[in-house]
Order: sequence, then C-alpha cells, then structure tokens
Amino acid sequence: MTADVVDLIMQDHREVERLFDELMDNPEKRKGLVPVLTTLLSAHSRAEESAVYPAAAEEADEADEVAHSQEEHVEADELLAKLAATDPDSKDFEKVLQNLIDAVSHHVEEEESKVLPGIRANLSDERRIELGEAFAASRKEHLGDQPEDITRGELLQQARNADVSGVSSLGKEELQKKLRQEASEE
Repeated sequence: MTADVVDLIMQDHREVERLFDELMDNPEKRKGLVPVLTTLLSAHSRAEESAVYPAAAEEADEADEVAHSQEEHVEADELLAKLAATDPDSKDFEKVLQNLIDAVSHHVEEEESKVLPGIRANLSDERRIELGEAFAASRKEHLGDQPEDITRGELLQQARNADVSGVSSLGKEELQKKLRQEASEE
C-alpha cells in the first residue's frame, strides 16, 4: 500500500511517543523495549536522512530546516546510544531516558510544524507517495540497526543534509566527531 511520506513519518512519531510512555510507565518492560525503541528510531532517522531530507531541502525549499533537523538527529543518535548502554534497572536510566524524550519530542515538534508542512505544501501528492515508498524501503532496510551501526556513507549523507562541507576525505570516526561538533554548536 502506498502512503504519503508525511503520514508515514508522523505514524512513526506516534509510535515512538507510545514507546516513551511505555518505558516511563512500566519499568519491568524496559529491557525488552529499549532495543525496540533504538531500532525504530535508528531506522526512522536513516530513512529520513536518505530518502526525505534531500528532497525536502532541494524540492520543498526547506534546506535550513533540514540542516537543523539533521543536527538534531546526530544529537538523538548520541542519546539513543547512551540509553542503550544504560542498565534499565539503574537509577540513571530514567534521567537518560528523559533526556532522550526531551530531545526527540523537541525534534518531532519542530519537524511537524516546519519541515513536514513544507513538504506537504510544496511537493505534489505523487511526489510525496514516491518519497513514502523510498522512506518505507529505507526504513525496512535499516530495521534492526542500532545507532553504532551507522556507515561512513550514511554519515556523509548526514553531513550533506546538515550543510557541513569539507568532510569527504574524513574517516568514519573523524566524520562522527565533526558532525557532533557541528550539532553542539547549534
């Protein structure tokens, strides 16, 4: 079934919010839910970065918003990795989870009030369905990925989305460091 990319992204946002609620309300489910959350958010982010953000920047005239959203993805990846490394039974878990919830909620709010309306207004129904198919295929390809599974090619895409230049010769670790640095300066 084909779907509008905006609708697919918003469906994922609602599922992430549901998982956040489950993680906060049901400590006994955390061990099982953290991998579900990390794989969903990782797949969602990679799909947006590869299939949606380039079109939003170039075709929907949302380049500045995409660059900002990409920087927020870098921050979310770091927080997600930290959550995955935190024992769900530890006293630190809720603080780490709350930091992730705050960052992702902020990102979702901005994306749903700026980037997604721009896509809906500036791209045809047909183009949004094409992007929906590309988003769904990329998301499916990345299901099971964790934040640390990101490839150098995906990092280069993040750099393009965030309008970070001069990084094509960097190795994976240097590229990650540069993206984190750029995101923290924002």
